[in-house]
Amino acid sequence: MIPIEQEIESVVDSILKDYGGGRDIDQIEPLRQPDKDVVVDIIEKLRRIVFPGYFRDKNYRSYNAKPNLSMLIEDVLFHLNRQIALVFQSAGESKETAQEHAEQISLAFFNEIPRVRAMVQTDLEAAYAGDPAATSMAEIIFAYPGLFAITVYRLAHVLYTLHVPMLPRMMTEHAHSETGIDIHPGATIGKYFFIDHGTGIVIGETTVIGENVKIYQGVTLGALSTRGGQSLRGKRRHPTIEDNVTIYAGASVLGGDTVIGRESVIGSNAFITKSIAPNTTVSIKNQELQIKGRL
Repeated sequence: MIPIEQEIESVVDSILKDYGGGRDIDQIEPLRQPDKDVVVDIIEKLRRIVFPGYFRDKNYRSYNAKPNLSMLIEDVLFHLNRQIALVFQSAGESKETAQEHAEQISLAFFNEIPRVRAMVQTDLEAAYAGDPAATSMAEIIFAYPGLFAITVYRLAHVLYTLHVPMLPRMMTEHAHSETGIDIHPGATIGKYFFIDHGTGIVIGETTVIGENVKIYQGVTLGALSTRGGQSLRGKRRHPTIEDNVTIYAGASVLGGDTVIGRESVIGSNAFITKSIAPNTTVSIKNQELQIKGRL
């Protein structure tokens, strides 16, 4: 019988040989790729910047907010610079060019933080106004998965608009894994956006959502067809949801030419592939409920 140590050595040699195939999956230089754990840590520290009194380290005091914030921003800036530089390098830029590019992007990103915080405040207000179960703003900040997913989206969207590859999607996919809410960072979402419950929501890359929109769990704002694959890159594939629209649980709104007009209500489980005029209620008719006694 061959000793297990030799068997393991043979397996290792076999897999190492397989790594030499030159395929996309054969990349074994980890220092050239972004680090998911670092990206998640950046998200958590950005939450401390967005919500300074809610997510903080044990040493935080209100009277030394400025030095604490300075150290926090310096920390995030350092790690964000490195992760952005890595994705630019993996996209073909030289190390020096990627570093300079990353520094410019990181500073531009942080200059957008006050605007992001203003948007998140409107989302918080929409959640409180729209959910009678909410007892306080703090409860929403600490406990509502929808606000977490929206906050991460709004931060990732800034990097997306600054043309940073990969990182924005890593950020929103972390929120997706934590909440079940899948918002592509390329989507455009207006103020006062409220996600109620949230699990199973999908919002595609080219979706445009207006202001004061409320959606429930299981809603899909998706593409009508993806069979075109990469040939559809950059084209409108996802719907437009105008202002003051409510979309109830399980509804699907699909297609880049589909527009849900302002002030409309889309009922649960509706499947929509054509535009809906403003001030319209859409519901499914004649669903039959059968109730039978058990013997």
